Amino acid sequence: MIFGYARVSKLDEQDTLTQENALNAAGVQRIFKEKASGSRWDRPELHRMLDQIREDDVVVVWKLDRLSRSLKDLLHIMEKIKSAKAGFKSLTEHIDTTTPAGHMLMQIVGSFAEFERAMIRERTYAGLETARAQGRIGGRRPKLNEQQKNEIVKMVSTDRKSASEAARIFNVHPATISRLLMKSAIELQNKTANQKSNKSEITAHGRKKR
Repeated sequence: MIFGYARVSKLDEQDTLTQENALNAAGVQRIFKEKASGSRWDRPELHRMLDQIREDDVVVVWKLDRLSRSLKDLLHIMEKIKSAKAGFKSLTEHIDTTTPAGHMLMQIVGSFAEFERAMIRERTYAGLETARAQGRIGGRRPKLNEQQKNEIVKMVSTDRKSASEAARIFNVHPATISRLLMKSAIELQNKTANQKSNKSEITAHGRKKR
């Protein structure tokens, strides 16, 4: 299946017709279109498309900035497409990840973005160390409280909502949900392992007494 995504800003007086014509000419079979800022992550049509892509599908856009104006979000979207084993094409920039050259280009872009994130982490860590040395405590205020975290884990684990839907409901980045679910799974695994270990010790002591 070849999916297309067309977007114009809410403040833009134009419509998506030009983009739709280009996408149709490129053989797109279904177009998801919306009027929303490219800097926003909570775009319903974008997430509806990402939830539907499967292996060997292809996502096509007229220009990269139609997909997102944030490099961080753009790379996250590309990672979701890659995880689904689907391809990606941008008509204006002539990017096609279904070809070796296009795949290599996106890897290079991803490498630069990872380098930028590493530099930001290093500067943040250095700033926090300086703050601690001066007796100040740094760090961001948690985006989710404990009640919200528990509700997210419950709704996703019981299949009431997907991780992307939970991210939209609580207005956080999907990466925040992924980290929360991973942490919850690890804690549950450790708790189960400890319970089994304690049970084995109790059984062993009981046998020794007999």
